[in-house]
Amino acid sequence: MVCGGFVCTKNSLCALNILYVLVSLLLVGAAAWGKWFGLVSSIRVVAVVIGVGIFLFLVAFIGLCGALRHHQVLLFFYVIILFVVFVLQLSVSCACLALNKDQQNHLLEVGWNRSESTQRDVEKTLNCCGFSYVSYNASCAASCFNHMPPLSCNTCAAIIEAYAGEVLRFVGGIGLFFSFTEILGVWLAHRYRNIKDPRSNPGAFL
Repeated sequence: MVCGGFVCTKNSLCALNILYVLVSLLLVGAAAWGKWFGLVSSIRVVAVVIGVGIFLFLVAFIGLCGALRHHQVLLFFYVIILFVVFVLQLSVSCACLALNKDQQNHLLEVGWNRSESTQRDVEKTLNCCGFSYVSYNASCAASCFNHMPPLSCNTCAAIIEAYAGEVLRFVGGIGLFFSFTEILGVWLAHRYRNIKDPRSNPGAFL
């Protein structure tokens, strides 16, 4: 059977949603692994990553059930949800790729000031102290701060800003890639909804 028929479209939609299930499990597993081994101490960050993974799993589950059963209602909601996610993800990806250096630095400083647990994680991981300056009267999770002389500690801004552009481009590129897979899923689900199952009663579709 040529691709574009009922079976081929069904198999393509199932394969795409299985990919989404694997990605969602990877997100949940990575967040749990990072929390378990102490790589991330912020409950908020872990909760957000796990929440995204669970949401993606539920969307993929709806799409997979709709594809296997050729369920019109499930496929309709799958198309709507996936299209909304596509618009949001495409917007965020384009914003990541379009940010200039001043905007990147401003967002980094805002994010730094919002969570003390995130500050400790960054200081411990990158071995730096403070964002734009090192305060020797405050505490610091970096190992360099406990050694003599403490002046050897670098600011976290100097380290983060050196890689922020590359990270944003990487995140934007990954987001663009998955946004195109989402619009592919929307197209496949919409097409699949309007194809009659050749094995069923011709009047059952109506």
